[in-house]
Amino acid sequence: MQAAVALPVSGLLPTAAAEVEAGRQQVEQAITEFFGEERRVQSGRVTVSVPAISENGYSVPLSVAVDSPMTADDYVRRLLVVSQSNPLPIIANFELGPKAGLAQVSTRIRLADSQRIYAIAEMHDGALWSGFGYSVVTLAACVI
Repeated sequence: MQAAVALPVSGLLPTAAAEVEAGRQQVEQAITEFFGEERRVQSGRVTVSVPAISENGYSVPLSVAVDSPMTADDYVRRLLVVSQSNPLPIIANFELGPKAGLAQVSTRIRLADSQRIYAIAEMHDGALWSGFGYSVVTLAACVI
């Protein structure tokens, strides 16, 4: 009896691992297409805020903040928001500069499923910094 229960569960694990890998590849491809080849993305300086549970994937609040003084010598040039599971990975991109005052944006997004949402900030010197948030979506959106 235990073998009969263990067999179907073990069949799910490779599928879950494949989905995680596909999501990772989708994010990496979107970053490469947006920022170009051979760009190293460092973790840190970017804070992504989404609700832990989103009851409606059609309107999920998102805030992204980057640790930057936003002066002429140190500022965020571009900010990219990427989805791990949406049909189209690039959710939004923002052009910023020293006159923006704050390296912070807020908006609402659509999510197809429970997933990580990544934000990548390109600094004035070309350095890329990233962060992510995770939201459990109970009513999916972005269904094709």
